[in-house]
Amino acid sequence: MSYVTTIAELEALYTPAPVAASTVKVAHAMTPHYRRLIEASPFAALATVGPEGIDCSPRGDQPGFVRVHDDTTLMMPDRRGNNRIDSLRNIVRDPRCAFLFLLPGSGTTFRANGRARLSIDPDLLESFAVDGKPPRSVIVMAIDELYFQCARAIVRSELWNPARHIDPATLPTPGAMLAGMSDNTVGGAAYDQAWPERARQTMW
Repeated sequence: MSYVTTIAELEALYTPAPVAASTVKVAHAMTPHYRRLIEASPFAALATVGPEGIDCSPRGDQPGFVRVHDDTTLMMPDRRGNNRIDSLRNIVRDPRCAFLFLLPGSGTTFRANGRARLSIDPDLLESFAVDGKPPRSVIVMAIDELYFQCARAIVRSELWNPARHIDPATLPTPGAMLAGMSDNTVGGAAYDQAWPERARQTMW
């Protein structure tokens, strides 16, 4: 198998050089158009890096759950999850992070790169409360760069095409995967059956 090992090889492989549409879109502070994309998005992937390597986790909430605090600051509440805190551990030790926003029905995706800290300011946490339940922390990103991504990945994958949706019955369930990884000591059918009510009670 052949590998690319130098930047010169890489640049020779990917010619011609990026056109203006690929470069002028990069902003280092919020723009009105970019604010609209963030405020419309109900989902973002959060990428972080730490001593053990990289991590990428899904984050979702009501549209606009990532708050544009000002032109150079984004805020993302850390909603309830599994308490592994992989991403948060990374942020505490290495502030570099990125958000990749998806917008259901749109081919456009949006990227925000920056440096983050975790805030536990009581007033800030309360401002993100849902049903009286605030997050335990808020990821506060100082923006380095912002830009939208072209639609090719969404178009190729037909991500929003209902005809391409996968029947969940054809996939292993969380309970089955847990059982397979734990010699049937964790998970199983009971786990799957209990999940909808457990999720309802612990969503926020």
